[in-house]
Amino acid sequence: MDTAELAAIASDHRVHRTFAFVDLCGFTDFVDDHGDDGAVQELQILRSAVREVTPLFGVRVEKWLGDGLMLVGVDSEPLVGAALAIEQRHSRAGRLELRGGVASGAVILLEGDDYVGRAVNLASRLCDIAEPGQLLAATDDLELPEWVAAAEHDPVVVKGMADEVAVVALSPDRAVLRRKSRTRSANALLAVVEGITRPMRTWSQAG
Repeated sequence: MDTAELAAIASDHRVHRTFAFVDLCGFTDFVDDHGDDGAVQELQILRSAVREVTPLFGVRVEKWLGDGLMLVGVDSEPLVGAALAIEQRHSRAGRLELRGGVASGAVILLEGDDYVGRAVNLASRLCDIAEPGQLLAATDDLELPEWVAAAEHDPVVVKGMADEVAVVALSPDRAVLRRKSRTRSANALLAVVEGITRPMRTWSQAG
């Protein structure tokens, strides 16, 4: 079987997905300072937020990764919304900040339950690069909810990738949320993000 035949077979297994990796910043030091009980409590706060938010956006947890997780969705808009909503919910009770990375693209769906490809690796690397409290997203195929703001960010060098990657830093747009909510509390924010799935905008249309 030559390379062309292998590529043709692989293409039959390719799907377009968006991925997000999210993890707790400084978790190892936190465990040293607060012990196992404190660590378990922090992880439970994170997982509770994740389980509360993900069904609202139609995305799912692909993997739990110790002090983090991998999310997957068909479209970037609801997945971005879920990642930011998780951060907002976790911030109410958690003591550690979250960071995350988002990327979209065609990947191989292996044996029906595992994703292999550039977008997976890129989302993971962007999470590693992100600062505490920051969500970095690759701009390729990026669609955003109306209530999400995208701030300019310098292109990043990603290990294992030849070219620099264009990224933006994502955060809730407080002005939009204020127009849609009576308060700025986390409860009001969740009510907002729960109800918003449209309109979306592509990165090329943003700004």
